[in-house]
Amino acid sequence: MRILLIEDDETLCQTIPFQLRQEGFSVDVAMNGDDGLHCAREQLHDLILLDRMLPGLDGMEVLSILRRENIQTPVIFLTALGQLHDRTTGLNNGADDYIVKPFAFEELLARIRSVLRRPAVMRLSEKLIFGDIQYEPHTLTLSREGNTTVLSKRLGDLLELFLRNPGQTLPRETILLRVWGMDSEVEDGNLDNYTYFLRRSLRKVGSKVQLATVRGVGYRLEEGHV
Repeated sequence: MRILLIEDDETLCQTIPFQLRQEGFSVDVAMNGDDGLHCAREQLHDLILLDRMLPGLDGMEVLSILRRENIQTPVIFLTALGQLHDRTTGLNNGADDYIVKPFAFEELLARIRSVLRRPAVMRLSEKLIFGDIQYEPHTLTLSREGNTTVLSKRLGDLLELFLRNPGQTLPRETILLRVWGMDSEVEDGNLDNYTYFLRRSLRKVGSKVQLATVRGVGYRLEEGHV
């Protein structure tokens, strides 16, 4: 699992990645809001640790832009601002958790694992468009030029994950985490079954969009060729 740390404290930028890597996580680091936003946009992460007070864009601005662009990566705020108003403002603006500095690494690790155990909530009301298809998450409806089909909730969550990360190769582990959650007992082979049904749904509406298998890694949603 891959974590993005956006933090301007040089000591924390050394200690937190070191400790997380000891726990088996991959960690990317950005030391200001602008670089952090760029990393969050360009690369897929399972979770973002976001400092509230940053040079350039502050943490709240970064979070607001991410949510406005429908980047739903879970976010935990790291901040010295510990008043109730500060915590509720962060949570109300789309953060998944909030930890006040100074903190013990054990608490941070517990909060990270707690957030990662939650299946991703991807139930927004707008249409997602890619290639020749449209998908409406709130009705689970996939359509192409008047041809429609209604997906199951799980299959809809899977398609939505790909639509929010078009052209990116999503590792199998990331897909299972985002769609089923960390504590799910789903077997790895079940993912292959769901990708089969998703491909069948795309064919059913006559779409040329392809769900490509990246051998040894995962899957990638691609625009099909005429």
